[in-house]
Amino acid sequence: MLGGGLLAAPALSRAQTNETLRTIASLRTIHGDFSDKAIPDADIEQILGASVRAASASAMQSYSIVVVRDPEAQRTICGYRGSCLLVYFLDYTRSIATAKRLGHEFAPDDMEWFVTGSTNTMLAVQTAVIAAKSMGIDSLLTNGVHRGKMERLWEMLGLPQKYCFPLIALVLGYAAKEPAYKKGRLNGPGIVHRGTYRRLTDEEADAIVRQYDDKALHLGLNEEWDKNGHKHYLDWFHKAWIGRNARPGETQILQRLRLAGFVETAGS
Repeated sequence: MLGGGLLAAPALSRAQTNETLRTIASLRTIHGDFSDKAIPDADIEQILGASVRAASASAMQSYSIVVVRDPEAQRTICGYRGSCLLVYFLDYTRSIATAKRLGHEFAPDDMEWFVTGSTNTMLAVQTAVIAAKSMGIDSLLTNGVHRGKMERLWEMLGLPQKYCFPLIALVLGYAAKEPAYKKGRLNGPGIVHRGTYRRLTDEEADAIVRQYDDKALHLGLNEEWDKNGHKHYLDWFHKAWIGRNARPGETQILQRLRLAGFVETAGS
């Protein structure tokens, strides 16, 4: 137990002795350091089968998954490569097409549909991560699909212009070497709320800052955050990391959301 009642990485309890909970507790991210070992097609099909079993609002499964094996294509799409890449898209085109065949109109053209579809998509991808780990396959979830010129995804993968949007890429493979440590996680005040939402006290906020500063807990992205004079890890995070891509004007993501029909165009 650390100051403020916060836990960095909760230990397995007696209830966590079944195989599923042990798999979840063993999850870790491999940051691009995958071996050349191939994942059999049958294993990928099992992962996909598990992925589409995830909960889905109104049973719509408002997503599509593109499987990419070519290493160079993987790197172009998301900046990383593994044995296999699964690209997850929020996608309503299937629902629109089937509605049209039956003479119905369906236009998911607002942010509520976007949030609902995104939630369905993220549930599916996290289920794929757990399924893969249960089979001894490691993973990397990355928003690299949003970096660089996003138009490349439409060009490379033939995506529909409307009501289809890339959300996240899942790189699958086997670790070339075991990571030196597993990332910690906060699990206490500010994360878990009992009964009602409760804002952090100053003391609890200070306790969180101290935990991020404790390199033995491995909570952050950068173990050398203090090398450039930052007093706290979260100083580095907000000044150097969050601010690294700050740019004025409308972002590329917002522009693509407008083209995809989820955000109204001014004057419409």
